[in-house]
Amino acid sequence: MPRCRLTAPALVTLVLLQGVTVVLLFGWYGRLLPSAKPPPAEGKVHVLLLSSWRSGSSFLGQVFSQHPDVFYLMEPGWHVWTTLRQPGAWALRMAVRDLVRSVFQCDLSVLESYTPAQRNVSHLFMWSHSRALCSPPACPLTPRDAFSNETECKRRCDARGLGGAERACRSYSHVVLKEVRFFDLEPLYPLLRDPALDVRVVHLVRDPRAVARSRDQSAKALTRDNALVLERGDAALADPQYRVLQEVCRSHVRIHETAALKPPDFLRGRYRLVRYEDVVRDPLAEIRAVYDFAGLRMSERLRDWIYRVTHGKGKGTRKEAFQITERNAADVSQAWRSALPHAKVRRIQELCRGAMDVLGYRPVESEEEQRQLDLDLLLPRQGYRFSWLPPKTGPPPPPPGE
Repeated sequence: MPRCRLTAPALVTLVLLQGVTVVLLFGWYGRLLPSAKPPPAEGKVHVLLLSSWRSGSSFLGQVFSQHPDVFYLMEPGWHVWTTLRQPGAWALRMAVRDLVRSVFQCDLSVLESYTPAQRNVSHLFMWSHSRALCSPPACPLTPRDAFSNETECKRRCDARGLGGAERACRSYSHVVLKEVRFFDLEPLYPLLRDPALDVRVVHLVRDPRAVARSRDQSAKALTRDNALVLERGDAALADPQYRVLQEVCRSHVRIHETAALKPPDFLRGRYRLVRYEDVVRDPLAEIRAVYDFAGLRMSERLRDWIYRVTHGKGKGTRKEAFQITERNAADVSQAWRSALPHAKVRRIQELCRGAMDVLGYRPVESEEEQRQLDLDLLLPRQGYRFSWLPPKTGPPPPPPGE
């Protein structure tokens, strides 16, 4: 029987072909698996914390801000909304998008159109909530691996120009911006397509009944924003709370369904939905998952800080609109059940029924159910979460639960 003998070059070629085949098979198989997080970034990572007013975004923003690898700014879009007189959130969304793009690139000259001529860091909205603006090179007050003190930061860092803030921004691996002035994802598409940016969207939502209770406590401060959301400029509105809340609920559905049901290719792996109630129930696990998505690591110091601010004795007051104080976050998230009249709860449920169904919030059918605090109104995650799947031909699969 004849034998087939391989020469040395042929043997090398065969081994190389086998190696290539294995690599290709692993790559093909890997694309079939759901993507838990984006691939590691080679350069700076840009995180957009997308939420709405009174949804716990100040807390999650601080979770990012206190991380030593993060340059954080709170709601830069505020400058656009308070400066331009063109009425309506829709008309202003591209200006907000362009500002966000510039800040992601650490170019703060974009703020020249929205701040006084003699610019200081204190002209930035809620600037003292950014640990990076209280740390070198922006300000020598706080070491980069320490937690910032807002009171001391206001006293010692407020008169510094924006040059130090730009240098600080460039020195961090992550730029995180919190924004409440986007109501759909389409304005962000140019940022997501931009090869110079690695944009990841963290979409924070909260039970609309809890949002309504918190909005009631800050009603006066939200007057101008309410008018812009309802496309009324500075015009006075009679009792806008329900209409604004309905628009907020619709926006959450639009954002989530765009990312979950029909995402463009450039959005795949760049979106994560976070429910505030999940965060306050298990803050360490949920925040670790958010950090993983953003490419950040959880330190022991951060774990201790997160536990402390979510397991305090405070109940939250209207004086603490943007303050991150030690409180029992789980109890605060349930406060609406005893504070709101049942008639108001029924009205909110009617207006936001679609968002509650999509995001996993169970309605109450009676005042007795509303006051029964041991009745869990948060539906299991599998009711709303999704996994990224490889592109397929034909119609998209139905959403979970259908």
